[in-house]
Amino acid sequence: MSTPSRLPVSLEFFPARTAEGVEKIRAVRHELYLLKPDFCSVTYGAGGSTQQGTFGAVAEIMAEGIEAAPHFACAGSTKASVREQITLLQNMGVKRLVALRGDIPSPYGAEGEFRHACDLVEFIRDETGDHFMLEVAAYPETHPRARSPEHDLHAFAMKVKSGANSAITQYFYNPDAYFRFVDDVRRLGVNVPVLPGIMPITNATQLMRFSDMCGAEIPRWIRLRLQAFKEDIPSIRAFGLDVVTDMCDKLRAGGAPALHFYTMNQSAPALEICRRLGL
Repeated sequence: MSTPSRLPVSLEFFPARTAEGVEKIRAVRHELYLLKPDFCSVTYGAGGSTQQGTFGAVAEIMAEGIEAAPHFACAGSTKASVREQITLLQNMGVKRLVALRGDIPSPYGAEGEFRHACDLVEFIRDETGDHFMLEVAAYPETHPRARSPEHDLHAFAMKVKSGANSAITQYFYNPDAYFRFVDDVRRLGVNVPVLPGIMPITNATQLMRFSDMCGAEIPRWIRLRLQAFKEDIPSIRAFGLDVVTDMCDKLRAGGAPALHFYTMNQSAPALEICRRLGL
């Protein structure tokens, strides 16, 4: 493992749906604040289905002295509704957004007034100038609905050219995919930071199901090892910590600007990975 060096960390949470869940996530956040995160992002359901919970969590995180970035999806939205929401966020003091297209909210099927995330980024810039630090999504292994890898790279470049400041990737377990993606977008003239998204491995069944849905590849050797452990949860978690820590060390050595942890509202995995990294 390389010599420990400071690497910025950020964290993602999803909003709780119950009062008990809110209390649990509050405790998890305070444990994770030991990492001194640059910011915490909070996810946002299709069609704004968790908007109240998202904005509530963002307000709490900001009150705790940490910068907070709500996910902001535009699929199915109108310009009037987006304008109203970003005004609300400005009034809350929010300075950072994760700007996404998002999934079209079923069963409506209407795309609304925004076809792509780059349209949302451009609209927010036109409405608010430089008020927001805008993060966008990146897919080192190609977006699952992209027409081609090349088309996906150009779609990402368009988001940046529309005004994005930085990007957060889909999680992955092959650091070469991340480095190749960064090299490819640099050749397109895109020079914003690309933060690798890190998903700790704690539940093999859940991870494989989620990865199959979102298009994130689990390398064959990792998948086979996870399957061999069956229901041996301690072995799965020990193996997962080794794999993800090693990957993070390679990302750091290769020049990744930060690590963005998909916490799944748990503190122990990210804390242990960062402890092993000397962070």
